[in-house]
Formats: sequence, C-alpha cells, structure tokens
Amino acid sequence: MKDIQYTTQLPSGGHWSLRMRRGTAMRLTDLNGGANVGMLFYNPENLLERYNAPDTLKCQHTFKLTAGHCLYSDMGRIFASIVEDSLGWHETVCGNLQPEHVAERWGKRDYQNHRNAWHQNGHDAFLTELGKYGLSTADMASNLNLFSKVTCGPHGEMELIADHSQPGSHVELRFEMDTLVVLHNCAHPMNRAAEYPQAEVKIELGLAEPVTDDDLCKNHCPENQRGFQNNALYYLGA
Repeated sequence: MKDIQYTTQLPSGGHWSLRMRRGTAMRLTDLNGGANVGMLFYNPENLLERYNAPDTLKCQHTFKLTAGHCLYSDMGRIFASIVEDSLGWHETVCGNLQPEHVAERWGKRDYQNHRNAWHQNGHDAFLTELGKYGLSTADMASNLNLFSKVTCGPHGEMELIADHSQPGSHVELRFEMDTLVVLHNCAHPMNRAAEYPQAEVKIELGLAEPVTDDDLCKNHCPENQRGFQNNALYYLGA
C-alpha cells in the first residue's frame, strides 16, 4: 500500500461498512492477537452481486486463503486480491456466530445495560450494517473470517486453531472493483474461550500499488487471469 489516507480502529464486537474504490487498498492489523474479522463484499452498483465463498475456493483449488488468492463475486469477477499476508491462512467456510451461541457461551449482555462491555455476535453485526443499504438476512452470503484458521481432521472434523493470530499479524487487500465492504470484529463461531474475546483491529486505507504483468495474484492460476479479464470487460462497459 502507498499513500495511507485514513486510519481507524475496530474494537471487539465492532462493525463497519464502507465503499472501497477500484485501485485502493485496505490493511488490517490484529493489535492484541486472537482477532476474527468477518467480511462480506457487494457490488455497490448492483447489490445482487456479492462475495461467493465456494467459487473463491474451488477456482483456486484451495481450502485456505492467503497472499496470491483473489476474492470472487458470484458473477465471476474479482472484488479484491490478497496482496500481503503474515499468517498464511484465513478461512471462509464457517460463517458467523449467532446470538444464541454467544448467550450460551459467555452470557447474554446487551448494549442498553452493559454499554461497551456487551457481547455482540457476527450475525447481528452484519445485519446492522446491511440494513443501511436496504439489505437483510436474505442478502447475507457466506463470509470471510480473516485472522482465523480452521483445519479438518482425518474424519472431516473441523477445529479452530487457537492463538493462530498473534499481535501484529496483518493482511492487505487490493480492490479490483468498486466494492461495498461490510465487516465486523466479533468472535469466530467455533471459538469456545472461557471469556468473550477482546481484540482490537487497526484498519488503514490508501492507494494500492498498480497491477503489473508479474502480479502474484493475477498469475496465481489461470482462473485468476480470467477473473481479471472479466473485470476488464466489466469496466469497458461491454
């Protein structure tokens, strides 16, 4: 990223949404360790186009996401590319924590009575942001969970790897399309820590380095090259 123009911090349980333009970048840093940033993408010019987790994984022949991978829409276009990553593993299969799960694991708390010490969940955090754009539960796709690692055992059992993200871990996204980004900093659905997780995430926004012929993400696989071609066709207006 070059020319950082805006910096903010997302507290534990916080949520946010913003429009990122093509050619901009977002850098996320886990300040305390143990963060989980849920993220969804939509085309702001056509909100029916949204992030597609299955296509993102199958076209790049992977179960995990890291630098070199692209994040696809359900129209075969690329919302963003992962251009930098200190962790090597982010997951996009486990979805969100529901309010009843939070109440069961850590006790029910609400903002009216507990203020900033309340226990937010990813599902409601997304709904709060989606409602600002006329979207609802029906528009909630399977989301990306940055900073979280989930593995599968020999019998298909899934496990969240504790302490995967250490303080200072970071990931940077370069946006290949104008993108409505919806995100939260809520506990991962498989997190069973004794206490409700507390992790703050720094967000830096700026201009992305230009895409070159030898770009890691563009050349990761033939499918990504076609994805970039689909983006080029879209912006030509054809």
